[in-house]
Amino acid sequence: MLLNLLQVWLISMLPLIELRGAIPISQAYDLPVIPSYIVCIIGNLMPIPFVYIYSEKFLKWGKNKKYVGKFCAWCLKRGYKAGDKLSKKTSGAGLFFALMLFVAIPLPGTGAWTGALGASVLNMGWKPATLAIALGVLLAGAIMMTASYFGFNLI
Repeated sequence: MLLNLLQVWLISMLPLIELRGAIPISQAYDLPVIPSYIVCIIGNLMPIPFVYIYSEKFLKWGKNKKYVGKFCAWCLKRGYKAGDKLSKKTSGAGLFFALMLFVAIPLPGTGAWTGALGASVLNMGWKPATLAIALGVLLAGAIMMTASYFGFNLI
């Protein structure tokens, strides 16, 4: 059981897969619901400080590099454009709830990694961004655990 929990924890840290993939795997392993939920939440939240702090710095550094330059420039351009658009529509609490719901929706491309990158590009403060992402991860985990426990295949 401990080895399976370790595998689920590692899977929940991966970008794009995150706990949306780790929770169904935990239930496929027949792991207990509460411990696997907690392990997936912790695993999903662990990389977030690094993503928040270093993602924009990496993209700015890489935008002039030979192999990753086009991708980094594209990410920055899209991020700033989306950030400006979102900032015009929402501010303060609206931005907080938008980020939380974005992270909570268990669809590919939404999640803690993407939410942290977005919060970084939007220059959202560390504390509100972290709280919004954490609440979103808790909601996404509850949705995925409920669906996995009752046998719905969401992935």
